[in-house]
Amino acid sequence: MQPGEQAVVPELPRLLSRVHFIGAGGAAMSGIARILLARGAMVSGSDAKDSRAVLALRTLGAEVSVGHDAANLDLLPGGPTALVTTKAVHQADPDNPELLEAAARGIPVLHRSAVLAELMADHRAACVSGSAGKTSTTSMLVVALQACGTDPSFMIGGDLLTSGSSAHHGHGDVFVAEADESDGSFLAYSPAVAIVTNVEPDHLDHHGTVEAYVAVFDAFAARIEPGGALVVCADDAGAAALGDRVAATGVRVRRYGRAATGPDDVTVLDYRAEASTGVLTIRVDGAEYTVRLGVAGEHQALNACAALLAGLDLGAPLDRLLDGLASFTGVRRRFELRGEAHGVRVYDDYAHAPTKVAAQLRAARPVLGERGRLIVAFQPHLYSRTRDFAEQFGEALSLADEVVLLDVYGAREQPEPGVNGATVARHVTLPAEHVHYEPSWAAVPALLADLARPGDLVITMGAGDVTVLGPEVLTEIEGRDTPAPVGG
Repeated sequence: MQPGEQAVVPELPRLLSRVHFIGAGGAAMSGIARILLARGAMVSGSDAKDSRAVLALRTLGAEVSVGHDAANLDLLPGGPTALVTTKAVHQADPDNPELLEAAARGIPVLHRSAVLAELMADHRAACVSGSAGKTSTTSMLVVALQACGTDPSFMIGGDLLTSGSSAHHGHGDVFVAEADESDGSFLAYSPAVAIVTNVEPDHLDHHGTVEAYVAVFDAFAARIEPGGALVVCADDAGAAALGDRVAATGVRVRRYGRAATGPDDVTVLDYRAEASTGVLTIRVDGAEYTVRLGVAGEHQALNACAALLAGLDLGAPLDRLLDGLASFTGVRRRFELRGEAHGVRVYDDYAHAPTKVAAQLRAARPVLGERGRLIVAFQPHLYSRTRDFAEQFGEALSLADEVVLLDVYGAREQPEPGVNGATVARHVTLPAEHVHYEPSWAAVPALLADLARPGDLVITMGAGDVTVLGPEVLTEIEGRDTPAPVGG
């Protein structure tokens, strides 16, 4: 927006004038609520507990209650014109009193993706999907576009470290959104530019088969607007195959990676890890460019290439996009440093699929340096995923020097007999003395403190509540006498 220009807030349909959210504190739900508030809607909601996201919504004017109750539908004058929920709410709590009350009153119940699709309808949408890397790539694209002087709206599945926010109503005509394939809800969107970072089997609890999971990405690509483009990673077999299939339908496909060699592609010529940064050399439009990224790992370098291509397709200038990507500092829970005690650094990471775990552990090695050890405390997420991919998780975790397995964070699923942290531990190929299954949550911080020595790097990893352990681990380490370094 130019100086002095009047901001224009798009008019919302009446259905979204007063909106109630079940699970308002969730990353996606709170982000959508923030944008609705910025666009003039009245917002209410409920969640099981208070959180930073809930408090932020209240500060912005939302009425959010702790606990689920039919009376919550009267938090707004006149009650809500729509109730927003997710598939997870229906699965975990089909008798939720607010759902039942909405049905009794005839209040429309919308999936969050339908609301996000409506918010994007009057913008050029850039939607980022894939089995891994969605949040980081979406965030990189937002930061890169902001560096070009634009003000995109965005909806991300994690908080940017620079702004602390996962969502924003911008004054530009671009809307950047993370597109969730887990339940097929991204089929509600019609992007001008779509990114698919990779396609590897996941979320089989919803899709049922690998073939069905792969097919949903084809359906997503089929929703690209006429004249739009699909951006895919040429180095990932699943994404590359998707690109070939989509190109055969006449849709423009742009590729990135070492295997990308077309005139409209971004070719990775070299990547060099340097501690917590990385130096990326690429070829774009026949010219070579080198950029130092502020995040570690070649997987992040590939994510930056995806963001660059999408930004170019949206009309942003190359040089300023590169400057923006160089300034990117990360997203909460994506290899986020939680602190250091007695020479031990503790990080937290959201990785919860084998490919993500392996990529982050590889990226952590240059950050660790030559003398220390890599210690990971991994909390499996979902019983079905743990059961289906236990061997792959074990192989990925074997990239660490010490592995601590917690029990499964079930989220929306009920426990399965015989499926727990030990299911994965059996497949870790490290010597037995370096693999620790600890079913007692309370014992994990002390165990990690026992294992850690000066120079080591500890990562708490998983999509569940393992994230709260980092500060407890640091406290445990700080409360002990400084241990001798390995070999000391």
